[in-house]
This record gives sequence, C-alpha cells and structure tokens, in this order.
Amino acid sequence: MSEAFLGQVTVKPIISALPEDLKDLYTDAAWWDPSYDRDPGFLNHLAKESAVFVGAFYKKKMIGMGRALSDLVSDAYIQDVTVLKEYRGKGIGKIIIRTLVEELRKKGVDWIGLVAEPGTSAFYKELGFDVLKDHIPLKYKDS
Repeated sequence: MSEAFLGQVTVKPIISALPEDLKDLYTDAAWWDPSYDRDPGFLNHLAKESAVFVGAFYKKKMIGMGRALSDLVSDAYIQDVTVLKEYRGKGIGKIIIRTLVEELRKKGVDWIGLVAEPGTSAFYKELGFDVLKDHIPLKYKDS
C-alpha cells in the first residue's frame, strides 16, 4: 500500500500555501501556540519568505511541509519539517527532506544544517546528515 500511496503524493517547492493548511500542520505537530490566533497573518509569509518551501499533497490536500532559511550563498537551515500524523511512516518526510536539499543545492548552497528533535537522528542520518560533534545548538533566552 505504501508504494501505491506514495505514487499519489506530490512533493514540490511552492511559494504560497493556504493559511488554514499551515495552521493544521503546525497544530498537528504541536507547534501552534495559542497566541498565534491573535495575529495568524505570519502564515501568509511562511512559504513566500523561506529560501525554499516544500509542500506535500495528497488529493490536493496539503499533508506535509518543510522549509529552509538561507542567504542562498553558503548556508541553509532546514526547519519545520512535518507530516500530518495520519500520513506518517510512509516515506513522505524523507521525500520532503530530499526535495529541500535538492532545491538548496540547485541554488548553490553548500552547507545545510538542521536542529532535530530528540529521537530523530537516525531518520536524518539515513538522509545524509551527521551529528555536529563539538557543536551545540543555542537559542536566545527571550524567544
């Protein structure tokens, strides 16, 4: 079933997405903060302002996404990769990552990184990523 299903899924770079689709994905991934409801307008900029934004679609429904932030000269950071829970485990996330990497390479980016959630390093290693030994991710304390 998985191969037949994947044959019906389209993963492609996009420059816009419906805000309600993005909210569904963020909510499903437990990334939606209730404060976003006050001004969800930022959703209109997510795809457009990302260096690369990839959507995964099944029967015209957006079921997954991923994006990269970059100067499009040297470095890029992949983030917000998610697939709706009911569609996980079918290979869609891998296709999203591969598409992001391919699009970044086409644009000349030669260093691609990401911050993975705990327990996901094997997934990313399978796709060519390695743990950055001797480096630690940091986050500004007020954000």
